[in-house]
Amino acid sequence: MTNELKGKRIAILATDGFEQSELLEPLEALRNAGATVEVISPKQGEIQGMQHHEKGRKVKVDRALNAARPADYDALVQPGGVANPDALRTDPKAVAFVRSFFTDHKPAAVICHGPWMLIEADVVRGRRVTSWPSLKTDLKNAGAEWIDEPVVVDGQLITSRKPEDLKAFCAKSIEIFARGRSQASAAE
Repeated sequence: MTNELKGKRIAILATDGFEQSELLEPLEALRNAGATVEVISPKQGEIQGMQHHEKGRKVKVDRALNAARPADYDALVQPGGVANPDALRTDPKAVAFVRSFFTDHKPAAVICHGPWMLIEADVVRGRRVTSWPSLKTDLKNAGAEWIDEPVVVDGQLITSRKPEDLKAFCAKSIEIFARGRSQASAAE
């Protein structure tokens, strides 16, 4: 266990249909780096993971979205899976939760189909991002520059394409999360 993230609180926002590896691998990596990590969901109890098209493991929800305050967290992780971000982006509380990390200049790491939420939260305009390839046109139409690379960092935003990119995604997330808020917030 390392301590790069000791004292940091990280929120993972997810619901049923999350891609299992895209939640569990960052969860483990962040905890191994010393962070306190909570799975936040509009749903209480457990949420159903997926391994591509097959049901995967269920994961315990640590805090219901309606009881979670973005101010209590230092960073955000948004896993993909098709159903997970598609459901979350229709929930106004989830959209506001995500948007607040950008308003407060806090780091956010988003993978695969997760950038659908970034489009809904209107935080991709003018940013360099990557995602699962099928989101390329959606992101471009929302004003982002889409780049086909394993990990793309734009300020406090870390994006990645797919489960095969998780090692690089987790390493870059830990690096950026350890730095904390951007300098833009200090000037405000």
